[in-house]
Amino acid sequence: MSTLRRKLLRDLASMRGQVAAIAVVIAAGVMTLIISVTTLDALSLTKDRFYRDHQFAHVFADLKRAPEGLAERLAQIPGVNHLETRVKAPVRLEVAGFADPVRGQLVSIPDGRQPDVNRLYIRQGSLPAAERSDQVMISEPFAEAHGLQPGDRLTAIIRGRQETLTISGIVLSPEFVYQIGPADLLPDYARYTIVWMNRRALAHAYGMDGAFNNVVLTLQARATEEPVIDSLDALLAPYGGIGAHGRDELPSHDILSQELGQLRVMAIILPTLFLGVSAFLLNVLMGRIIRTQRQEVAVLKAFGYANRDIAVHYGLLTGLIVLIGSALGTGLGAWAADGLAAVYTEYFRFPEIRFRLQPRIILLAVAVAGTAAALGTWRAVHSAVSLPPAEAMRPPAPERFHQGWLERSRLGGWLDQPTRIILRNLARHRLKAGLSVLGIGLSAALLLVGSFQFSAVDHMIDVQYRLVQQSDVHLTFTDPTPERAIGELRHKPGVLHVEGYRSVPVRLRNGRTEYRTAILGMESEPRLRVLIDAAHQPVRLPPEGLLLTDYLADHLGVRPGDALQVDILEGHRRTVEVPLAAVVSEPIGVSAYMDRRALNRLMSEGPAISGTWLLTDRSQEQTLFESLWELPRVAGIGLTGQSESAIRDYIEDTVLIMMGILLLLAGCIAFAVVYNNARIAFAERARELATLRVLGFTRAEVAWILIGEIALLTLVAIPLGWLIGTGFAWLLNQALSMDMLRIPFIITPGTYAFAAAGVLLASALSVLLIAHRLHKLDMVSALKTVE
Repeated sequence: MSTLRRKLLRDLASMRGQVAAIAVVIAAGVMTLIISVTTLDALSLTKDRFYRDHQFAHVFADLKRAPEGLAERLAQIPGVNHLETRVKAPVRLEVAGFADPVRGQLVSIPDGRQPDVNRLYIRQGSLPAAERSDQVMISEPFAEAHGLQPGDRLTAIIRGRQETLTISGIVLSPEFVYQIGPADLLPDYARYTIVWMNRRALAHAYGMDGAFNNVVLTLQARATEEPVIDSLDALLAPYGGIGAHGRDELPSHDILSQELGQLRVMAIILPTLFLGVSAFLLNVLMGRIIRTQRQEVAVLKAFGYANRDIAVHYGLLTGLIVLIGSALGTGLGAWAADGLAAVYTEYFRFPEIRFRLQPRIILLAVAVAGTAAALGTWRAVHSAVSLPPAEAMRPPAPERFHQGWLERSRLGGWLDQPTRIILRNLARHRLKAGLSVLGIGLSAALLLVGSFQFSAVDHMIDVQYRLVQQSDVHLTFTDPTPERAIGELRHKPGVLHVEGYRSVPVRLRNGRTEYRTAILGMESEPRLRVLIDAAHQPVRLPPEGLLLTDYLADHLGVRPGDALQVDILEGHRRTVEVPLAAVVSEPIGVSAYMDRRALNRLMSEGPAISGTWLLTDRSQEQTLFESLWELPRVAGIGLTGQSESAIRDYIEDTVLIMMGILLLLAGCIAFAVVYNNARIAFAERARELATLRVLGFTRAEVAWILIGEIALLTLVAIPLGWLIGTGFAWLLNQALSMDMLRIPFIITPGTYAFAAAGVLLASALSVLLIAHRLHKLDMVSALKTVE
């Protein structure tokens, strides 16, 4: 067997280019699995540990105001484990050296100690002293954005009064893993923060002495949310409760869950896609490589080696290639997964990231690649060893052919002899040519899948921030405000146009399907918050009825004309039936819309607004912000330009990084496939090409026979790759849609051109390498028959 071992090493050395190319195909498939699963596993483990160790609440409830004496009755609800009443309040902050407006939310904690529910992870400093009313803790991302440390001071405006606060600690909370402000989709750490303050001090500052406006609780083992929520709602309804809810409706947990769900889909679809393509290509490539060694197999049999020994030899060859590729894919995958998980933790803030590489995932990837390679190897070896040695040592007998359509057509007379040889060879080996086209087409499909989201993301952001959101500044008020505030704002410096809106929290229901959101009441023909249809044309709000985003309408299973049950969660809570008038198309967020005056009538109130959108003169924005901060009802100031930058950064840091990695892998696969096809074709036809040289064909004509065949297969494969890639991209796009954003399924001509250019570049590089081998072709060696 030592002879076979030496042959194994010689084969690896002589085929090092092909071995490297096949290893890249395997590595790409393994790497996608390692990246997807390990990133998902790291974030899931970290989330579960943080939630468990810091007593993350199961149920949350907001209300207007309730006496503290009610807490005892709430704690006695069956199924409640720990219950905490709190005071929450909006706050405006000023940070030294930072000119933009900063808004935040104050959350109370028991004086001088950790809360029983939603315990805080203290990164620096300590809890506020029980006797201090001016000490607070701030969220870590806000502290990092401004370089704040314990001992630094902030200026805060609470309920219209200015306070000077001292930072005692920097913390993280399981309640605010994804820290966003009201109506925001993405974190803005420099302009929004959470501030924790002693309960007595916050209650006094916000006029909540002896009262609370927020409840959080954990459940007992085996208790369910629904009966606890129903009991909680019944007790809080007289005090302005707006409906208790579980974790799934908490913005931070909901968005984190959606992101994990998206990663879970990617962990299934992308590795399946890449490993499936890799397995198919590996099967074909290994089979063709072994078939080129038919004569060597016959010689081994003639020297007495058993079929089993030969099968083990080629099995080891295949196994070594699989191990090389798997080791490369595992190492690169673990490195990339670690980096990608770190990127996610910039948005989802945990105390630490729990990263582990699961052996079962590595074994799964190796098993898939190894099985595919083994199948291709076994078929080729079985075919070779089934022949008697004397027959197998001879070159394959010339096949019987008859005159085909090419010879009978005029086209055959117009083409030169080398080109007719190319077409005749492809026509007579349809299966081999078909597999080559499919292999190259699949590599083109992967290039298209890896690149289509780049242009789609640009389109999505252009639609949202060029067609839909055309305001510069977004104001939110502490409470519903009379409509006359619009007129007051028109006279502020730098304000060019003002539009008011009314926002009402609701739960939309259709049968058993429900969704908690807010109805935005707007002008019938809004200019600064435009509603558009699927054709990107403006939509006018009807005098009555609801408009839903198409994504929400599909989720609820309703169409225009259907009636929706609307649970109003503000003011006098009640349920009304409202018809769906139309649907609108928006790529970011999930909302419901209504004419503002119709919404005011639905709420049985006068012309009130919850906030405004402003179109401003950028040169006067600083003066405008100073003027707005003087208004006591202004709870927050949002900048549309910052929102656009934030969402672009988020997509680039998450989705597009992953797509970029896949695009790089797809490019490697494309080159590996085309190069291996070229090398194998050269090995299979070396004798034929040498014969043609002896018969008088020039070196250029012989080279054209092989290179022209590669070029023709590539050109035929590109449209097939476009078709398959479009299907793959559509499936991926549908699977990755989420509430926060939905990247549109748009494949531009540039994307198709990119996929084609990638395959053509891989073919050009392969042709250059093969041309070098053709130039060095030894005709005597190629024409020798093994004796």
